[in-house]
Amino acid sequence: MVNSLSSTLLTTFLVLSLFHLSSFHNNLAAKHIHHSYSSAYDYRHHHHHHMPTPYKTTKATTNESNPRLQQAYIALQAWKRVIFYDPNNFTSDWVGESVCNYTGVFCSNLPNATKPTITVAGIDLNFANIAGILPPELGLLSDLALIHLNSNRFCGLIPQTLSNLSLLFELDLSNNRFVGPFPTVVLSLPSLQYLDLRYNEFEGPLPPQLFSKSFDAIFLNNNGFTSSIPPNLGRSTATVIVFANNNFGGCLPPSISNFADTLEELVLINTNLSGCVPPEVGFLYKLKLLDLGSNRLEGPIPYSIAGLAHLEQLNVAHNYMSGNVPEGVCILPNLVNFTYSYNFFCEEEGVCRNLTSKGVVSDDRRNCLPDKPLQRTKEQCDPVVKHPVDCYKYPCGGAPVVQAPAPTHA
Repeated sequence: MVNSLSSTLLTTFLVLSLFHLSSFHNNLAAKHIHHSYSSAYDYRHHHHHHMPTPYKTTKATTNESNPRLQQAYIALQAWKRVIFYDPNNFTSDWVGESVCNYTGVFCSNLPNATKPTITVAGIDLNFANIAGILPPELGLLSDLALIHLNSNRFCGLIPQTLSNLSLLFELDLSNNRFVGPFPTVVLSLPSLQYLDLRYNEFEGPLPPQLFSKSFDAIFLNNNGFTSSIPPNLGRSTATVIVFANNNFGGCLPPSISNFADTLEELVLINTNLSGCVPPEVGFLYKLKLLDLGSNRLEGPIPYSIAGLAHLEQLNVAHNYMSGNVPEGVCILPNLVNFTYSYNFFCEEEGVCRNLTSKGVVSDDRRNCLPDKPLQRTKEQCDPVVKHPVDCYKYPCGGAPVVQAPAPTHA
């Protein structure tokens, strides 16, 4: 997991995933839902200028005069009917119309109501190991600010009725068994900021619109997505992008620079990327983590990376990269880990030869570095070193392919 999730997500994880262990879980969760409602309000108010300030979060039982809670009762009972395995009895108390007392269900005052109106604002079933599907009736929960279903056995498709959740701020469906194409319904949610679809069985192409949304964090790793990253990325506000362990292919486009003002973590390990690393990566001046390992990248490390003063971790291991390891990268002020093993680099400039003297953890094995141990053989190195890739002429790997041993992962 990326180690610097936003404080909002971390607070959610620590507070809501442990709610069943604490006698104070209702109050703590309510505070977080209030924050999510406030954040959703801030976003929508900035863009639409019509939502009033949200009311204070509270917890309440159902009321026959409250149609929102009646709708929630219909939705949650429909959901319970399609849950066929609940080993920890999370939903055993989903009985009766007092939905605000159900385990994993949190209520709040509706943020845009003209008078205080209790509604279901959050669903948190993290780590419940529940098996079932998501019924279309979930669209009746139109006031939800967050849905957390991490680490269950939910399967099937994501219902299109989620498009009704105009206040949804956080959606975590990670570590389940959802299938089908990318759930484009999430692109219609105007308040969504945190999208987590990791460790599922989604497949097929990513919609280009994904890169134009104002998401703060996008986690798509460990699925079966296959399309290349769109060449013309839209202006995005993402701080964290994790696409690892998919099969995108293609190149990292120069338009990655459109994330310059916000992006702090970019994780594309094992995504079948090819071609050269574009120098525009050096425009990502806020970047702290860049992981491009276990791909088919070639050519040199762009010297522009030497301008990433905040960079802490850089991984380009297990690729076909060659040329020099630039000293400008090795002397970055915040660098703590630089891994470039299993490539074809032929020279380490300056302090790169001894990064441990700077307290930087590094790995330079299985390259073509003279006088260094555990390097490739001359027979392995010569085909690549004698035919350097011209990344300006062939930025996306259009040069004739030189036969060289595949980057081993041993």
